[in-house]
Formats: sequence, structure tokens, C-alpha cells
Amino acid sequence: MKRLCFIILLALLTLFGCKKNDGYKLSGTDTIDNILYGTGPYYAFGFSVPRGLKVTTSSNPPDVFTILADNDINNNVRKIYFATINFKNSFSRFGQYVDEASASLAFKNLTSFADPQWTELGDSVRANQVWLYRTSTDKYAKIRVISTIAEKRNNLPYAECSFEWVYQPDGSLTFPGK
Repeated sequence: MKRLCFIILLALLTLFGCKKNDGYKLSGTDTIDNILYGTGPYYAFGFSVPRGLKVTTSSNPPDVFTILADNDINNNVRKIYFATINFKNSFSRFGQYVDEASASLAFKNLTSFADPQWTELGDSVRANQVWLYRTSTDKYAKIRVISTIAEKRNNLPYAECSFEWVYQPDGSLTFPGK
């Protein structure tokens, strides 16, 4: 009888005692830039929304967004923008705010949204913006731009973006409230 109870207890602990941890995050803060690596073909690091981490763009993975610079002939940066390779319009600017506190509050209060007008690129990325991102499988993330850098470095256009993000993996148009 003791042996049977022990086996049942062990089975229950195995089934209910451990939770699967696939290593994916659903929210956080990260920074991406447009620095190229390699000797050809070149690659950068973008942000994989479904995986919640920075990944290489060397194999053109879907649902990874990058930050790029639009520059003039002298490599002066005119603006920076988000781009992704998932073959659908994936970006929508939810709002532009006057300061960090307003953007942070809007981001926190963004718990649901109506299906917006999506664009291919996240054009003219600046601090204190809130963006929506749609994956290739119609799952969503909200992104608050904390800071950006757009300048010429070593005579090359340089773009950098620090952002806070929350991913909604169930495909609904709602995000968890904080």
C-alpha cells in the first residue's frame, strides 16, 4: 500500500509539480541597432517578437523587426524606421506623446485596440511613441519607444532604438493589464 501511494504521489508531482518553461518572454525592454556584421552576406540583429529576444537576420526569419536608417547621399540620417520580413503590413503607430510619462501611461493603458490601418514600415520612429506590431500569424505586440539615436558614425548612417514591449500570443486584440 505504501508503495502504491508513493507511485501515485510521484506521478501527481510529475504531472502537476513542474511547469513547462520554453524560455520565451512575453514582455520586457530591449535595444536594437542597424550595425551590420559578417563579411558577406551581411546580417544584423533584430527583435523576434514571438521568441522575446534579439536574433540574427542572416536567414531572414519572419516576425523579427529591425531598425533602419533613411539617409541622404552623404550618409546623414533623415529618419529611422522599423522593418520586418513577414510579407504583410505589420506596423501601426498607436500614438505620439509629448513626454516619457505620457507615453508610458498610454502604453500601460493600452489593453485593447480595434484593428488599425497597418503599414509595411514603422515610419519615422521617435522617442515617446507607441506602436502596434502584427506577426505573420496575426498575433500582436505593443511597443513603446523609450529612446532613439539617429546619427552618422564612422561616416555611416547609424540607427538605434530602445523600447519596451508586450506580446499577446493568443491572437486576440487585447493585452494583459498591469
